[in-house]
Amino acid sequence: MEAAARRRQHPGAAGGPGAQPGASFLQARHSSVKADEAASTAPFHLDLWFYFTLQNWVLDFGRPIAMLVFPLEWFPLNKPSVGDYFHMAYNIITPFLLLKLIERSPRTLPRSMIYVSIITFIMGASIHLVGDSVNHRLIFSGYQNHLSVRENPIIKNLKPETLIDSFELLYYYDEYLGHSMWYIPFFLILFMYFSGCFTPTKAENSMPGAALLLVVPSGLYYWYLVTEGQIFILFIFTFFAMLALVLHQKRKRLFLDSNGLFLFSSFALTLLLVALWVAWLWNDPVLRKKYPGVIYVPEPWAFYTLHVSSRH
Repeated sequence: MEAAARRRQHPGAAGGPGAQPGASFLQARHSSVKADEAASTAPFHLDLWFYFTLQNWVLDFGRPIAMLVFPLEWFPLNKPSVGDYFHMAYNIITPFLLLKLIERSPRTLPRSMIYVSIITFIMGASIHLVGDSVNHRLIFSGYQNHLSVRENPIIKNLKPETLIDSFELLYYYDEYLGHSMWYIPFFLILFMYFSGCFTPTKAENSMPGAALLLVVPSGLYYWYLVTEGQIFILFIFTFFAMLALVLHQKRKRLFLDSNGLFLFSSFALTLLLVALWVAWLWNDPVLRKKYPGVIYVPEPWAFYTLHVSSRH
């Protein structure tokens, strides 16, 4: 009895008069989160996946198309193009959707890593915005994407020759630094979300009809991302990491939920499309010259300037 009375009078006891404000709430919230992680499974996020796929197609894939469609007089070469405004919107909307996706993860993910990844993603996408804007403006002056910087007719005759180094620096920011800081955190966030998409209920290991309809446009967009962004190694590493995680969790009798299955199916379709794309252009001598080495994945816009726009 005396020990019980002392506990009731102790100022730091939970619920006692000297307890920290909100301490019992934090304890209750912490225990509820753990319970949710153990027992709950997130439903299919149709709204987020639909918005995510739609804005990827419109704001990313649609950027260069919009630049070709809209009259040049509306967006002079010394001003931002319509594609640049698309890119600005993408740089704002995509991180927001990624954060909303992380919020709906059934598993608590490391916040510090999420924050650093989002910050790096925005910085890399912004670097790419500038480099890509100048690169697409050069196309109107005769720049050819299927050629290297120094082999382009409008570049190799520049005087002084140090200007060529400046254009190569711009290309480096666009295609290497910008892409790395953009896509590495992007795939890292998707993988972290994917790691929480497992459930002990095998009956939930299926996708609704709406998810099946979204798999094709989603996988097709990632094909464009992998080929145009030249990130096949990063993509294949992420895909095999996802596959290894699925096999590992299967041993624990855990199965992918509908969201994880949607993401995994999209990536599997992407891998198939990339393989077909490479097989189709395997013997193209010009593209082979631009993309030497073991990893041969031509860019769609390089194919466009070589085989489509050159015919008009």
